[in-house]
Amino acid sequence: MHCTSLFVAASCAALLLLAATARSAATAQSGLQPGGKLIELDEDNWHLMLQGEWMIEFFAPWCPACKNLAPTWERFARVAKDVKVQVAKIDVTTSPSLSGRFFVTALPTIYHVKDGEFRQYRGARDGDALLYFVKKQQWQSIEPLSAWKKPDTIHMSVLSYFFKLSHTLKDFNGRLQEEYGLPTWGSYALFAIATIFVGAALGLLLVCLVDFVYPPKKSQRQSFSESQDNLTEGLEDLATEEIEDDGEAEENEDEQRESDEEAEEDEDDEEEEEDSEEQAGDLAAQEKEADSEPEKVEKPEPKQAGDAAPEKTEQVRKRKPRKGD
Repeated sequence: MHCTSLFVAASCAALLLLAATARSAATAQSGLQPGGKLIELDEDNWHLMLQGEWMIEFFAPWCPACKNLAPTWERFARVAKDVKVQVAKIDVTTSPSLSGRFFVTALPTIYHVKDGEFRQYRGARDGDALLYFVKKQQWQSIEPLSAWKKPDTIHMSVLSYFFKLSHTLKDFNGRLQEEYGLPTWGSYALFAIATIFVGAALGLLLVCLVDFVYPPKKSQRQSFSESQDNLTEGLEDLATEEIEDDGEAEENEDEQRESDEEAEEDEDDEEEEEDSEEQAGDLAAQEKEADSEPEKVEKPEPKQAGDAAPEKTEQVRKRKPRKGD
């Protein structure tokens, strides 16, 4: 009987120890601190705000307005536990991806989150106004963020990775200048070269992916030597066609020249025929006139020495000048 009592007591102690351990683990996992104090969220546990009601502040240690709001925000965290609202803060310098996910453009920025619905608080930044906002549920009058701006969507997750990458590159640039003494232009040149290589690698990867998804046909696959041979043959065919075109053009010019010469000769022959016909007509008209006049008998006169022989008069018709070749 005594052993049984000891066994029961040991079992109860073990159960109490396990319950306490589980409670501590749950508290650590949720990021809650005892006494309803301020909760710090980061890139690893930010998804806890998707359940319940939260007031979230985005701040930076170097921001003067954030420093002024810090005491008020801590007092608000202590009193907000009475209305079952959890108050948290996010440091954008250590969690740059969250600033991109929530698209934070000014500091400090305050969000109210209720069961996965996000609303930006734009009211007064004193403790009474903040407590009145959550106690009277004034957040219901504020339009929640649209679906394409919600921080838990895929595209905002992609944007958060870009913000994180930019922050990493900024830290790397500062380390190059501070620790290794690299000048500013040297770091910019290094980043430019790296960008070129990364772009070339991504382009090659994209081409390989497209070829894998849409492989070319066998008839379209040609090696570099085959493409060069085809290009050479194409150039030779083009040169041959140009030579043939030049030969045909010369032949056409020669034929045109010969046809022009033949046409000129035909015109000259036609003009000569017209001239001969006109001369024949003139001679016929003169003979007709001579036959119609009475013949006059003249006595022959003795020829004297020194007299010149009678000149024979002929009516010569001038010929039209021929066209020059």
